[in-house]
Amino acid sequence: MASLLDLAFVRSQFPAFREPSLSGQAFFDNAGGSYACKAVIDHLDQYYRETKLQPYHLHPAAQKAGAQMDLAHERLASYLNVDVKDVHLGPSTSQNTYVLAQAFGKLLKAGDEIIVTNQDHEANIGVWRALASRGVVIKEWQVDAQTGSLNPDDLEQLFTEHTKLLAFTHCSNVVADINPVADICARAKVAGVVTLVDGVSFAGHGLPDVGALGADIYLFSLYKAYGTHLGVMVIRDDMADKLGNQAHYFNQAYRQKWFVPAGPDHAQIAASRGVLDYFDALHDHHFDATDSVAEKAQRVRNLLHDAEQILLAKLLNFVEQHPKLTLLGGTDPTKRAATVSIIPKGQTVQAFAQKLVDQGIICGAGHFYAVRLLEAMGVDTETGVVRLSFVHYTSEEEMDQLIHALDVALN
Repeated sequence: MASLLDLAFVRSQFPAFREPSLSGQAFFDNAGGSYACKAVIDHLDQYYRETKLQPYHLHPAAQKAGAQMDLAHERLASYLNVDVKDVHLGPSTSQNTYVLAQAFGKLLKAGDEIIVTNQDHEANIGVWRALASRGVVIKEWQVDAQTGSLNPDDLEQLFTEHTKLLAFTHCSNVVADINPVADICARAKVAGVVTLVDGVSFAGHGLPDVGALGADIYLFSLYKAYGTHLGVMVIRDDMADKLGNQAHYFNQAYRQKWFVPAGPDHAQIAASRGVLDYFDALHDHHFDATDSVAEKAQRVRNLLHDAEQILLAKLLNFVEQHPKLTLLGGTDPTKRAATVSIIPKGQTVQAFAQKLVDQGIICGAGHFYAVRLLEAMGVDTETGVVRLSFVHYTSEEEMDQLIHALDVALN
């Protein structure tokens, strides 16, 4: 199957591919942060040059700055299929989750239960576990030790009348297993349980239709989805009302400040709309015009997904067949994201990763904050895994470069 994606057009939208210092370097560390698209960089530059002052004040430049921030919220909401008042932008997903945990901690009482997984990034585990000091009961939804996957049927035994919150990931940042979010959220809703979904490792592969997923709270990081270093929170209106204002008391009238105690990063918020500018350009280059944002967003999701699937199948096939590599997670490319974690046989993870780096492969090695998952799967967390992650702008030539580098590093 050939991809419809015009890769030359895509890469023309990312200045990194024209950066001399990165020439010849194949970028396979996207799960740690993607390249920023040109529209984001341009908006950030413009903001700092033209409107670097307090937004929303009386001066025209201040009004322009505020309008740019408002537009970013509106455009994110439209692509995510949620109401604009449900979109909140904070400094990072880790910080946003911490603030949410403090808010929940004020509502919960001793004996209330929170379910976490051991598949998640620690940012979506540790803050909830810390509430045990207040008498909250923490229950763990455990992965299969062989595959690293979660079984939704296990929730039947975990839910009780005392269960108040289920925090889980849309997609593992190590085994890349994509969870059936809509099904899980539907089960939780029947049980009267609030759902909080960490979408950080999923969103870079196509911003999800959060409205269709049914989560009460959905989180992801824009800097892993071609944007600025911000964390996006979608918090349903009724859920936000229950949690209440976590910022200065006099900001009660400003809903978008409630869950950002330190205040918004004006420039980065204004520039974040560049991600949607890029997706719009991507759509218009490949498809006929449409007035439906929902249709446009779905077409872009499919375009990104199909482009990644071809390369993912090629990489998984190489890893699965090589006798000196151990793959974490499943081998079916349709059930996982384009993140592949491996352990070499006969050499350390760090030495192996260095051999790849020496051949122009940008990759990472370690536990990637998924310590509990690696422990459950019997992996040494001191050394961790080599993680190879890519997105739609990765070329077939770069994948061939990676596979050749893997082959050389294993011999």
